[in-house]
Amino acid sequence: MSTPENESAAAEAGGEGQSTVENDALAALNAEVAALKDQALRYAAEAENTKRRAEREINDARAYAIQKFARDLLGVADNLARALQHAPKDAEDQLTRNLAIGLEMTQKDLLNAFDRNGLKSISPAAGEKFDPHLHQAMMEQTSDSVAPGMVIQVLQTGYDLFGRIVRPAMVIVAAKDSTGGATASSPREAMADEDVQRSN
Repeated sequence: MSTPENESAAAEAGGEGQSTVENDALAALNAEVAALKDQALRYAAEAENTKRRAEREINDARAYAIQKFARDLLGVADNLARALQHAPKDAEDQLTRNLAIGLEMTQKDLLNAFDRNGLKSISPAAGEKFDPHLHQAMMEQTSDSVAPGMVIQVLQTGYDLFGRIVRPAMVIVAAKDSTGGATASSPREAMADEDVQRSN
């Protein structure tokens, strides 16, 4: 036979059991919400990274789409430069002089088109330090006018497209046994040297 005290004790025990089950369910739901939040953040970050990567690839494709075309045009520019070297600009025949002038104008237009499209020439001056990232050494020669490791002569002009090498400049480099003095590595240093010489 149940007494009121027994019933209230059973009710209390049932209430505690129900409260423990509710707390466990609440904790499980909170853990699931946290896991889903974390997963959503990871997916959002991954989507943002994919978007950035795609934009970078599109920009690179746009910027360097003309690279192969530019490389093909460099042969034309080289042939034009060679023709200009041998063009008789002071010929007596007016037709020959006009041909030389026409070649000069064509070369100027071609180089301007290169410049407008981001294709820059690489043509180191004699005495400039050899840079393997920009220059390709075709041979080494002993020099009495240029220090070792410096460029003696450019055999073929190089080009870069927005900072990416399309063709390195082909150069002759001073050998280790060269006796030439070191050249100033920048125009500022060259001007400083001239000032010192003038003051002496």
